[in-house]
Amino acid sequence: MTSVVVLGIFVADLAFKAPRLPVMGETLLGQGFAIGPGGKGSNQVIAAARAGGSAGIITRIGSDTFGEMARKAWAADGVDTSAVIEDAGAPTGAAFIFVSTETGNNAIIVESGAAARLSPADVRAAEGVIANAKVFMTQFEQPIETAVEGLNVARRRGAITILNPAPALPVDDGIYGLCDYVTPNETEAATLTGLPVENEDQALAAAKAFVRRGARNALITLGEKGALLHGGAGTHLVPAFKVAKVVDTTGAGDAFNGGFAVALAEGQSPVDAVRFGCATAALSVQKPGTAPSMPTRAEIDALLAGG
Repeated sequence: MTSVVVLGIFVADLAFKAPRLPVMGETLLGQGFAIGPGGKGSNQVIAAARAGGSAGIITRIGSDTFGEMARKAWAADGVDTSAVIEDAGAPTGAAFIFVSTETGNNAIIVESGAAARLSPADVRAAEGVIANAKVFMTQFEQPIETAVEGLNVARRRGAITILNPAPALPVDDGIYGLCDYVTPNETEAATLTGLPVENEDQALAAAKAFVRRGARNALITLGEKGALLHGGAGTHLVPAFKVAKVVDTTGAGDAFNGGFAVALAEGQSPVDAVRFGCATAALSVQKPGTAPSMPTRAEIDALLAGG
């Protein structure tokens, strides 16, 4: 059985390092460049595979060099690609990523490419893959109606459903009723609820708003403060692991979600699964890149044992 199935996109990450972003009309000299596999769905499925899960992805890629990069990345981590559609009519997606050499923080522009054509029909065609999953996870980088269809199919098939609502887009509240867990970060939670999320009390208020809208649980990631879980699983603030040096935060949220999904699929309690996700994220920020920064299960277990 596939333990985690992710509906989402692959993009080639084009990462540039500089002290700051240029203003309009300005050219800056960079201090580093890298190209590698990315996209929230792809990052999350690779994070899940490295964290010990049997993981599969539902997506579209183009018939091009970036599409070949995707297939190589998935093959390297044993990701099931039986539900990947190769679309000759559109390019594989790409992302511009700015990483600050001063703070390690990032700013991103994503073009989904072929994955923007992911449709509810594609999800229905992959129902057999979803039916074998213990956990189904999706985001908002592909069309929202496709995410809704995925959550519907997964709920009907008995999988635990996770919605990582990124990027934060206006949605009908009905989507939350399909979610066992909705997992925004602070910024996404503020955008989606219209509430400030700048401290733990405000995060709890936002989490309660998601639950009122129908989510069984809201799990708001709070960066270096950890993560707040609220809903049917109770209310818990799970602290983050201490990190000696933050190198690159770009893949942290995807690492968290991939690790969290694997732990749930293994039957860990919701709180233990959040702690597992926090460990996965803490390890990821200590390495550059997105998918390349995802830790192995051995690394995660070692951090949990020592933490």
